[in-house]
Parts: sequence; C-alpha cells; structure tokens
Amino acid sequence: MEEEIMQSSGDYSASNIQVLEGLEAVRKRPAMYIGDISEKGLHHLVYEVVDNSIDEALAGFCTHIEVTINEDNSITVQDNGRGIPVDMHEKEHRSALEVVMTVLHAGGKFDKGSYKVSGGLHGVGVSCVNALSTHMTSQVFRDGKIYQQEYRRGVPEYSVKEVGTTDLRGTRQQFWPDNTIFITTTYKYDILANRMRELAFLNAGLTITLTDLRLKANADAGIDGIRKDVFHSDGGLRDFVRYLDSARTHLFDDVIYLNTDRNGTPIEVAIMYNTAYKENLHSYVNNINTIEGGTHVAGFRTALTRTLKKYADDNKITEKLEKQHIELSGDDFREGLTAVISVKVGEPQFEGQTKTKLGNNEVSGSVNAAVGEALANYLEEHPKEAKLIVDKVVLAATARIAARKARENVQRKSPMSGGGLPGKLADCSSRDPERCEVFIVEGDSAGGSAKQGRDSKFQAILPIRGKIFNVERVMWHKAFEHEEVNNIIQALGVRFGLNPEDTKEANYDKLRYNKVIIMADADVDGAHIATLIMTLFFRFMPELIRDGHLYVANPPLYKCTKGKVSEYCYDEIAKQRFIDMYGDGNENATGIHIQRFKGLGEMNKEQLWETTMNPETRLLTQITIDDATEADYTFSMLMGEEVGPRREFIEKNATYANIDA
Repeated sequence: MEEEIMQSSGDYSASNIQVLEGLEAVRKRPAMYIGDISEKGLHHLVYEVVDNSIDEALAGFCTHIEVTINEDNSITVQDNGRGIPVDMHEKEHRSALEVVMTVLHAGGKFDKGSYKVSGGLHGVGVSCVNALSTHMTSQVFRDGKIYQQEYRRGVPEYSVKEVGTTDLRGTRQQFWPDNTIFITTTYKYDILANRMRELAFLNAGLTITLTDLRLKANADAGIDGIRKDVFHSDGGLRDFVRYLDSARTHLFDDVIYLNTDRNGTPIEVAIMYNTAYKENLHSYVNNINTIEGGTHVAGFRTALTRTLKKYADDNKITEKLEKQHIELSGDDFREGLTAVISVKVGEPQFEGQTKTKLGNNEVSGSVNAAVGEALANYLEEHPKEAKLIVDKVVLAATARIAARKARENVQRKSPMSGGGLPGKLADCSSRDPERCEVFIVEGDSAGGSAKQGRDSKFQAILPIRGKIFNVERVMWHKAFEHEEVNNIIQALGVRFGLNPEDTKEANYDKLRYNKVIIMADADVDGAHIATLIMTLFFRFMPELIRDGHLYVANPPLYKCTKGKVSEYCYDEIAKQRFIDMYGDGNENATGIHIQRFKGLGEMNKEQLWETTMNPETRLLTQITIDDATEADYTFSMLMGEEVGPRREFIEKNATYANIDA
C-alpha cells in the first residue's frame, strides 16, 4: 500500500495539471460563480441576465425589460437598450457578441465610457448563464437588423449572423438551464416576482414585465391562464419604503427622502417611522442587496444618530433624560425606523464573493454628509413630525433600561436551573456544538415522546407550552419577560447587550447547538406556533438563520398500511400514491388502513424517532433568508398589528393553502 502511494506521488508532473478552456471552469465548479446548484442558483441565472439589461437602464438607454417563463421552462429576457455590439472585436478577431457570451470577464462594464456603474461587477454573468445552459440563443436588434448566435453548453453553434430586419432595439436572450448540473430546473414565479419588484423600486421609471406561459403549471396552482405582473415605480425608493411599511402603523405619513450626488456617488435614501419596535434597514449598491451592510450603512447610521441627537440637545430633551440617568444610544434612534439606502459606486469594493458588504471608505463620508443635511432640513421644516420622532426615541431609551434589567434578571445564573440553563431542557451529553442539535417541541406530551425517542448523545429537547409571545407586536424588553422566549434564548447560549454601542445585537460566541429544529404538529395550530418561533429568530437572532442553523422538522401526516406493508406519508400526494399502488385508487378497499397523525403527541417514541428525529430518515426544511426585504415585509404583514394586509394575503392565498380541518 505504501509503495502504491509513493508511486502515485512520484508520477505527479506537468501532465497532471488540468487546464480548463473557455467556460469549462464554470461547468466544473458552478457554485463558485452562482452560489449553488439548487433553487437559489437556478434563479440566479435569471438575475445575471436581467442585470445586463439593468446596466443599460443605469446608463440611460433602457426603459423596459420583459422576463418570460416559457412553456418549456426556459427563460427569455428582452430589453430595449442599445443591444450588445456585434462588430468584430479587434483583439479576439470575432464578433463582440460572441466574446461577451463565451469569455469570462468580458463586457462593456469594464469600460467606464460605456457604463459609469454596473451591478454585474465581475463581468462573468451572462457567459456563466451560457455555460450552465444546455442551449442558449442570443439575438441583438441594432441598426434595423437582427443578429443571432446559438450555443450548446456555452459553445457557439455558428458564427454571429444576420437573420432579419426589425424596428426594435435591444437584446433578447433565451436559455434552457442544464438539468445535468442543477438539482431543480423548475422556476418559481413568486421568487422571480420579488426580485423584479425590487429592481423596479430601485430604478424609478423603469418598467419590468414578468410573464409565466406555463399554462399547466399555472392551472395546477389554481390560476386560470397566463400569470403576468408589470412592475413600475415613478416614486422609486419612496414607493419602496411605503411598500415595506404597508403592514405597519405609521408614526406619521411623510417619507423623509433624498436623492443627490456627493463626490461623484449618487445617493438615494427613503425613511419612514412606524409605531413598532424594530429597525428595518435595507441597503443596496448598484442594485445589489448588501445584506451585511457596509460603509454606506455606517455613514447612514452615524448621520441619523448625530442629527437627531443634536436636535434633542437643542430642544433640552437630553437634559431631562440625564436627570433620570438615561443616556441615548444609537439603537434608540433607530427603533421603529424603516429605511432603504441605495448608492451607485463606480468602483465598488465588496467584502467576500457574495457581494454582501460594501468596503469603500469614501462612501461612508458621502452618505453621512448627505443624510445629515437632508434630515436636519426636514426636522427644521417639520417640527410636529420631529417631535413625534424624538418622543419615540425617548420611549425607546426608557424601554432599553427596562430591557437591561429584565435581561440581567434572565441571564443571572441560578443553582436551581443547571448553571443558567432552563429546567425543562433535556440536554445532550456531547459538548461539541458542531455535533449537537436541539428540538424545540410544542407540548409536554410530544416533548415526553421526543425525550424518550432521541439519541441523547447529540440531541437535546426543549419543550415549550402553547404559543409563545408574538415578538412582532411587543416592545423589545417585553420578550425577555416571557418565560418560553427566555427558555429558548437561554438554552441556545445566545446573549444580548454585550456591545454597549448596540444593545440589541445578539452574541453567538457561546452557541450550544449547530442545528436548531422547530418541531410542531402538522396542522394549523402547529404552523402558527412554528411561525411565532421563526418570528422570534428573524427579529432577535437573524444571524442564526443566515448561518444556516434553523430548521423545521416535517412529521408525517399519515401511516398507511396494507398487510405487512407500512409507509409513512408526509403529504396528500404520497398518501394517494400508496392508495393507488395497494388499493387500486380506492381508499376504502379491502385491508387498507390509514392512520392520521393529528399531533406529535399521538406518536410513540419509536415512531417519532423513525419519522422525524433520525438523521438517516427524517425530512428537515432549512430556513433561509434569500430576500431580506421580502422576508421583512412578510413577517410584518403576517404577524403585525394591521389586519387589512393580512386579510388580503389570506384571501389571495387561501385557494392554495392546505388547511387541516
């Protein structure tokens, strides 16, 4: 064996060095370019093509983008921009269209004469889409002519050729995702709609049309005919912030808005205040959602705190607070704030491959100055609204002191609770967080079965009683006064208030479990409980979701039996499949027995382990935040105080809901 290893090592030479030509590298390691090869990466293909059209809009040449999901699940993106150049590329000695479509890091966005700013920073977008498609067709409408080239997995089938005449101008791309690369190739309309809506808000005046021609898919979803939405916003970020805040009660109806250019950086900001207790800040650079913030967000927060504090000082408000031993913090100024920040940066520097955090230091100062000036002017010109904001800030500061006392009370170690852990927690024996997982289980009965059925070496059980606080509707410190919320926070080892500059920031250094699994009944009450728990995580501990720690268990709905054959069925389709196979489609046939599990407590420990807890056989749904703005809107709409938006959502989606009677 050792000789074989030595022989193998000795043969390592130049012949072992693999050189990937053209777009082969993309096909070999697709996740390096589009994130992953599942649903997220699949939809990312569309975004990459649309980004090219958006760049034309940013340059002032495109006003309309049409995105179509075709009947065969291919995608067509067409714009009315200038059209990709088709003339001969001097260096490559082939059409510029072919260079753009088949060469990585090729495109007009590197030439600042063509594009001042661009979202597709690295110039790999459309060529990656081409590489990851079984077939792609590019058509360019320029100078009254139609030019075309087709590709198979990124390889041109023929040279760019003229195929007709037209009055149109722009580019049309159609592609078929490669099913040998992607786990799924079925597009979801709502995912694409969320991104197209966002892009329309971020680019005022631009019209984006999304059409779904998959008649059968639409019919299966309960929709008659073709689905189509037209996204257009003349108000831009003003409309965006109103959309985000539509399910909340406004502190006042005004949008504080600025749209300016500082030191060559276009800056657009829209702000609203509401009566809720969370900060909802969404930031973009060149239309890219910077979910981790960056220098533009730092500049905004600094300006907000500085300007509002000066206003409070000038009006003697801070003097009154100091007499009560209350000092204002940055958090206080942002409670109940909903804001969208969009900047356009010519040479953006993003931290990490995912482009989620802006690193340009000069942007911080530009945003700071622009926001500070605009906000100061607004406060001076609107004294009534200014007083409402400052009163809200004072209330937040007062509540923060109460929260600190509640938190200190919660996090004080007690010898009766296992060194600070909740008494109801049945912990696992392993102390390696990477190995450990905790099930948050509703009900003592289900909790008892789970404790008996688990593998105690790495699985912990935390039973909770009933429905926890809806944290969307309560002041921050109230959550720490709720026993079940406290039990969850304590069990996880998450701590709050360690950073004096940001008292609401969670600290995960002592996180005790790699997987946090919500396990609730497969009925309406169970779904409500799971949603309440997810709301807690989204509002208080979002990093746990972003880092992939949060899951929902999927218990089966039925156990179907025919003779010696038994099968757990997790949905109606699986149940019907069993009936078709063993009962000729008749649920009431000779010897077919169907057991409906109304709740986890109805399962014995063996059943619960086998179906829901055993890592070898269970089904877990990982909770992710792919679209932070849409998630923010959805949680506020479903869990907030406003009834109207929630009723509208239920009426719209009741057709598709699987409601257990």
